[in-house]
Amino acid sequence: MSTIARFTELLGVDHPLVQAPMAGVSTPDLAAAVSNAGALGSIGIGASSVAQAREMIAATRARTDRPFNVNVFCHPAAARDAERETAWLAHLAPLFEEFGAKAPESLREIYRSHLDDEEAYRLLLEVKPPVVSFHFGLPPAEWLAAYRAAGIPMMATATNPEEAARIDAAGIDVIVAQGIEAGGHRGMFDPEAHDSALSTFVLVSQIVRRTSRPVVAAGGIMDGSGVRGMLALGAAAAQLGTAFVLCPESAADATYRAALRSARAHDTRLTSAISGRPARGISNRLMLHGQVVGSPPACGYPMAYDAAKQLHAAAAAGGSDAAAAQWAGQGAPLARERPAAALVVDLLNEMRTVG
Repeated sequence: MSTIARFTELLGVDHPLVQAPMAGVSTPDLAAAVSNAGALGSIGIGASSVAQAREMIAATRARTDRPFNVNVFCHPAAARDAERETAWLAHLAPLFEEFGAKAPESLREIYRSHLDDEEAYRLLLEVKPPVVSFHFGLPPAEWLAAYRAAGIPMMATATNPEEAARIDAAGIDVIVAQGIEAGGHRGMFDPEAHDSALSTFVLVSQIVRRTSRPVVAAGGIMDGSGVRGMLALGAAAAQLGTAFVLCPESAADATYRAALRSARAHDTRLTSAISGRPARGISNRLMLHGQVVGSPPACGYPMAYDAAKQLHAAAAAGGSDAAAAQWAGQGAPLARERPAAALVVDLLNEMRTVG
């Protein structure tokens, strides 16, 4: 059986296509539309409370009887550093002042890690999503064993061969190989470690030679020819995120959509200035401010995100998206404004086209 057939059979989908989870952008409507078209739709609950997660999963189930993926964040517990947080807030103070606001005096841990949220773990065991995926790391072995015993297929993100080896050794079914081109957060297990910044092409090429598990290529893939190229490398499927942001079913707001349609989409940057973890998005004032010579390092995730969200609220009140988290990959200029199901059909047609 080919790796593509193994992937589609394991996850119960018709096509080797995955819509990336994109917490805050993906919706039950988007995930369901993609799943109903025969690909794997996804929702991300990493930024949601348990009650919100339950509601999102139920809403997705109400819209499709096909498999879909639920993604969680598995980052280590937030490392609080009062000195670093104070220095970062002082660095952001001029931007807050520019938008008529005062920088906060302290920051909150606005998102809980799945590793620290047994209630969310129990929820997933209770509702048994068709697929569960992990970003930023892996849950404890006993949780993985419980998900496996519940019959839930699992996927996890790797940004280098070493992370892929850990995913393989943990017995997770599918490895998502995330190249440096990808939009949104790098799935790095340790954001303080050296990042070899491998492209999707190089990363997939390395991982498929080291594992027998299906590998999903992610990063910079925007059309069917890109999917076909990754399958030719040995990937079992391709995951696309930025390609789905302009779909009417996504939660992207008007300024996000406008930025993605504009010349600004040609300039995406990898930065920790927004959330405290490396993530790629459309360049803005906050990113550039964080790169000024002599800038202190951004404080840890998700405290830096708390600061960025407060700054964005102040800027947005004046009609500016200077601090917006408009996550997008390097293929952003190729984004198309299509209903999700129609985009899946386009991708499939392009995959079949040669020359």
